[in-house]
Amino acid sequence: MTEIRVPTLGESVTEATIGKWFKKPGDAVAVDEPLVELETDKVTIEVPAPAAGVLGEITAKDGETVGVGALLGQIQEGGAGAKAAPAPEKKAAPAPAAEEKKAAPAAAPAAQPPAGQAPSVQRIASETGVDPSKVEGSGKDNRVTKGDMLAAVERAAAAATPVAQTTPVAVRAPSPADDASREERVKMTRLRATIARRLKEAQNSAAMLTTFNEVDMTEVMALRTRYKDLFEKKYGTKLGFMGFFVRACVQALKDIPAVNAEIDGGDLIYKNYYHIGVAVGTDKGLVVPVVRDADQLGLAGVEKAISDFGKKARDGALKLEDMQGGTFTISNGGVYGSLMSTPILNAPQSGILGMHKIQERPMAIGGKIEIRPMMYLALSYDHRIVDGKEAVTFLVRVKESLEDPARLVMDL
Repeated sequence: MTEIRVPTLGESVTEATIGKWFKKPGDAVAVDEPLVELETDKVTIEVPAPAAGVLGEITAKDGETVGVGALLGQIQEGGAGAKAAPAPEKKAAPAPAAEEKKAAPAAAPAAQPPAGQAPSVQRIASETGVDPSKVEGSGKDNRVTKGDMLAAVERAAAAATPVAQTTPVAVRAPSPADDASREERVKMTRLRATIARRLKEAQNSAAMLTTFNEVDMTEVMALRTRYKDLFEKKYGTKLGFMGFFVRACVQALKDIPAVNAEIDGGDLIYKNYYHIGVAVGTDKGLVVPVVRDADQLGLAGVEKAISDFGKKARDGALKLEDMQGGTFTISNGGVYGSLMSTPILNAPQSGILGMHKIQERPMAIGGKIEIRPMMYLALSYDHRIVDGKEAVTFLVRVKESLEDPARLVMDL
């Protein structure tokens, strides 16, 4: 008999919700065949079968919340059929008790003296007030790691947040009977709930402000039209607009480093690397995969990375590491027809650029009225870090690079 357990979900992710089982007890399964879908705060992952055989007891049902290492079910050897599947139920019952016995000693080592704690653990403890002695350690000899502390901080925040979120629900007036019969109440997925919580936290914690500008897309569109076929033939990926925006933002971030910084307690961290998050809409919600070291990639490298992330997002194949470490985010509402918006910060980042629909408008050019393809740009920023002058200058830099793409090639 082989146990099916929750795999490691990534740094700071300690639990998941059972999305759905792909198999029923008694079904035959092959090695590495997807068995169950887990929804975490950030991504949806599939747990493959660790062995071939017949699916026995399912311990964790759809909708239940489970922690890392928790028992999900069992696989019996051979292919005897569905009748053999329920057999291990009586033996499986003590499993939670066994898990508790194994987990219980973990709390004791966590009560180690401060001298045994890593500096990062002590720093997080001093800044957040989370007591390491009350955190279960996952490191060597059950020591508390930085990841354990971050997870504890996130759990504490999540526990506090629902109080504010549930208030509007509690005072919601009941719908009239005729309307109530036509309503559908659906529990929020873990991903959707996390998106809601993080966006509200960003509004509550940052001094968020948005500044606007507009960019004439004539030159970029002409360049794309001229070279898109040759570009795709040589690099095997389509030439879109996002690559130009990523390159333009990187140059602007180099000029205005505050937009690429973040607040850490009483310190400002200026990042001399450029990991650009590109917001992607999926059926299950918004995800932000990160193009790492975008300053070291050419236009083709950026476009290929974005294309790969888009495919992964549509297939539900994004991994946690694909969405971690971003220093700045770009969100393109224009693909849905948005003309203007005020994007919300992707905390703890201090800036996010909103792209919008390209629309032909009459513009005064050299004393004459001309029809030009224009796009509104919006930069939302944390005013605690970024001054108004810096924000406006950043947006002007982006505008200048896009209206004269030669700047991107010559690094001007």
